[in-house]
Amino acid sequence: MLAPAGSQSPNNGTPKGPVEPSFLVKAFASGLFSGYSPVASGTVGSLVGLAIYFIPGFEQPYYIMSASVIVFLGGIKAADIMELRYGHDPAEVTIDEVLGMWFSLFLLPKSVLVAASGFFIFRILDILKPFPAKKFDEAKGGFGIMMDDVVVAFYTNLILQILFSIPIFKQYI
Repeated sequence: MLAPAGSQSPNNGTPKGPVEPSFLVKAFASGLFSGYSPVASGTVGSLVGLAIYFIPGFEQPYYIMSASVIVFLGGIKAADIMELRYGHDPAEVTIDEVLGMWFSLFLLPKSVLVAASGFFIFRILDILKPFPAKKFDEAKGGFGIMMDDVVVAFYTNLILQILFSIPIFKQYI
């Protein structure tokens, strides 16, 4: 049986619905177009999040939290729009990974070792989707898209806080 015109299987980069997001929505939702990477768009989006995190002073709580609130709220709306076009939790949406990296590193020392550790732990947990991240991932809409990465980032941050409080690891940061 043929699929209706304009519909494709979700998450393969082809249009699913009739709504064409604006250039700005695409740029924002895709984490500066990292979501259009032909391979590992979530990983590329996480790297964009790291690049922004390394802007001098961005790690200061006032700046990172202000940016995070704006990105979280805007990400919900932008992901809603992108989901209408590309289907459930499309690979093109990577603003959630950008935000996830920021939450993963929140209130931790800013160093390459901490950032690299956070990156790898975040990516592994984002693939595994521990509870309740999987529940959010299965939900439709931008809130679920954003929240599964927020949950994973919370777990990542907790792991890093514990890891780098251990004296043997603390000496390396």
